Amino acid sequence: MKAINKLGRYVAKINNYSPWLRSPLLTLLFGKAVKFAGTASVKVDLLNFQLAQLSLANKTKVQNHIGSVHAAAMALLGESASGFLVGLHVSDDRIPLLKSMQLNYVKRATGKLVATTSLTDEQIQFIRDTEKGDITILVKITDELNVEPVIAEFVWAWVPKQRKDPRPI
Repeated sequence: MKAINKLGRYVAKINNYSPWLRSPLLTLLFGKAVKFAGTASVKVDLLNFQLAQLSLANKTKVQNHIGSVHAAAMALLGESASGFLVGLHVSDDRIPLLKSMQLNYVKRATGKLVATTSLTDEQIQFIRDTEKGDITILVKITDELNVEPVIAEFVWAWVPKQRKDPRPI
């Protein structure tokens, strides 16, 4: 699939590197672009135009009072996976925005978390062809025991950077 924006060109270029170098480079790129994800040490394990897989180690800085990954950190992980993937398809003259997220915490998380999400060809075409719109992305978040501690759904929108009718001063 061809990149249509600056982010997509960077990701496509990084994905041409040796497999052992891809994850650290994608993680560095993402951490510089999304400061909070970098601070929390969200790791990009795999990213291409249809699939994103990010992970978050259960370290002290993201833990809650019972020693598992904090609910807010789980939300960050899901937002990061879905947002990075959507961001690959929003043209440079548009801005992607998180519109809403629905998280249902159903189990206690154990250890490292992995968030995986994907887009169909139809969803990708919709994002690329629609000037202003939104899309619902399901993110599967699993822990070290392969349990899904949270059911996560994110609605991403995109709008033109420039308004067609500027507001009067």
